[in-house]
Amino acid sequence: MNEFVILILIGLIAGVFSGMFGIGGGLIMVPAMVFFLAMSQHSAQGTSLGVLVIPVAAVAAWNYYKEGELNVKYAVIIALSFVIGGYFGSKFSLGLSEVLLKRVFGILMLAMAIKLIFFTKGTTA
Repeated sequence: MNEFVILILIGLIAGVFSGMFGIGGGLIMVPAMVFFLAMSQHSAQGTSLGVLVIPVAAVAAWNYYKEGELNVKYAVIIALSFVIGGYFGSKFSLGLSEVLLKRVFGILMLAMAIKLIFFTKGTTA
């Protein structure tokens, strides 16, 4: 498949999942770039973060805001903290081997999946 088409598909799929679930970068784009574009884990993570520099989620966030489903205060506090965490997290990540980074990333995704599948509380299934 053409590299341009793969990039378009990654962006579209990540955008849909971001709009639906608030995910996209780490869970969709990073693995897709590693598997379909043969990028290193570090490069895929850096590229995923580069996507966030442009306000790509602004239109999706606007839809949630219009429906009263965006807590602006929380978003601002998290965003400011994210800047600091992102800086130190990227510095730490770049010091790890790619194999270790992939394993830690996989464990994190697996742990989150198990938590969501088996330990989610709610009124409906």
